[in-house]
Amino acid sequence: MGLLLTLGCRILTPSLVKPIFSMNFSDVIKSLNQASAFDLYRMRAAIDRVLDDPKWLQPIQARIQVGQEVRYFDIQGNALKRGKVVELRRKQVVLLDLDEGKTWVMSYAAINLDGADVQIREHKSQGLGRNEVAIGETVGFLDRDQHQRTGKVIRLNDKTVTLQCGSSQWRVAYSYLHRVVDSDGLAHDVIEIGGQWTTADAQLK
Repeated sequence: MGLLLTLGCRILTPSLVKPIFSMNFSDVIKSLNQASAFDLYRMRAAIDRVLDDPKWLQPIQARIQVGQEVRYFDIQGNALKRGKVVELRRKQVVLLDLDEGKTWVMSYAAINLDGADVQIREHKSQGLGRNEVAIGETVGFLDRDQHQRTGKVIRLNDKTVTLQCGSSQWRVAYSYLHRVVDSDGLAHDVIEIGGQWTTADAQLK
């Protein structure tokens, strides 16, 4: 909690931006997990106020222009994506996603101009943490028959991740996942790992 309170004070001071970005995000996540729901709500409100302040947004606006290609952080996919600036608004920017062809309106703060590392390693004793997995990544797991399988992440759920393994989809608990070098594994069934072993077709609509 001490780190959380320290972070809460430091984010409100523009002159301390650099020390914040040098923080260990795994430690920040650990501190957030120890906070109450009310603490987190207050923290989110404070961060939202900071990000709405022009003194944070204007430096970003000054470095981009319409037509420029940028990298932005996709919250849903927990990963950086390629985008092109379509329109500059007072508090938000309109970006065209270059991979999906969709147009999004988002905060200027989502643009990663300095190439910050967005990888978060939670250093769990086994498996991968929720914040360590991104849509589009390839990960591995052992099925119930102890066969090694791999798949591409297509959806992040609260307690599980949905993987595309060959022509089939699997839902696997984060604690069963590991990083892989090769992605040759194929799956032949749609089942859930980390809970009851049941066919999960209805859950994957």
